[in-house]
Amino acid sequence: MSTDQKWQSATVVSSTEIAERIRRITLRLEQPHTVRPGTHLKVQVNINGHWTTRSYSIVDSSDDNHELSLSVFHTPHSRGGSTFMHTLKAGDELRASSPMQDFPLRIGAPEYVLVAGGIGITAIRSMAALLRRLGANYTIHYAARSPEAMAYRAELEAEHGDRLHTYFDSQGKRIDIPALIESVSPGTELYMCGPIRLMDAIRRAWNQAELDPTNLRFETFGNSGWFKPEQFSVAIPSLGVSTEVGQNESILEALEKLGVEMMSDCRRGECGLCQVKILNTSGQVDHRDVFFSDRQKKNSEKLCACVSRIASSENASSSAQISIDVP
Repeated sequence: MSTDQKWQSATVVSSTEIAERIRRITLRLEQPHTVRPGTHLKVQVNINGHWTTRSYSIVDSSDDNHELSLSVFHTPHSRGGSTFMHTLKAGDELRASSPMQDFPLRIGAPEYVLVAGGIGITAIRSMAALLRRLGANYTIHYAARSPEAMAYRAELEAEHGDRLHTYFDSQGKRIDIPALIESVSPGTELYMCGPIRLMDAIRRAWNQAELDPTNLRFETFGNSGWFKPEQFSVAIPSLGVSTEVGQNESILEALEKLGVEMMSDCRRGECGLCQVKILNTSGQVDHRDVFFSDRQKKNSEKLCACVSRIASSENASSSAQISIDVP
């Protein structure tokens, strides 16, 4: 059960591969909407005959606000959303929400640091474009697996010149996070979007430097974690139900298939609406959310059912299991 959404028709204008496993998908909405940096769109996707919702950051929009573009990475362990999006072609129709803002860029800071990991550039690119137009003081740090996997590289280099710093795993070049945070001056705002490991490392370095926590802002895509996704079982004793959670689905999706009414909204591990109580586990909880604090994750009393998973313990003879209670 999701919070109320206003859905509208959207027509695919184009779908183009712009980097390795990344497609730029342009949609024309039924109703025009102003799109600001940090805005995302929810779309209804068909996964094995079951309609569900996915969220994608908006990278840019047309002058008349009727058309907007998404950048979708086909993940190695796709839960089905990115696979569906990559099948779209010009003329296809789908249902989409109105653009929504939960990662706003605050104007007026003395300096900005923008950090993107992989497809996280989708949210960051529009912020960088606005800061450039405003003449703000900013730098961009963009990491990807390889040059071939870096979306919008040529455009960003042309637009931002030496303000852009790129890093490639394939070349052994990674962001020196301690050095980056050490270089941040008081009042600087840092905006980041990327894998959970990158964002956790930045967040911890930021806290250790005792920088203002309100100046650290982020958006995640809840498909990356600390362990490779594997099948595990979930049970809700109070309801007398149990099921298997596949590699390519979430606890939330598996329970929804059973008809269990679940609260949810973002489906990215940000809002906490889908949190459930952990009764017991056989395995390691892989917290993939940014809603709970480090202390709460260590205690593992709750998890976000939309992104978090269970991983088998080392040398385990059976698959991982979890028992939960739902609100």
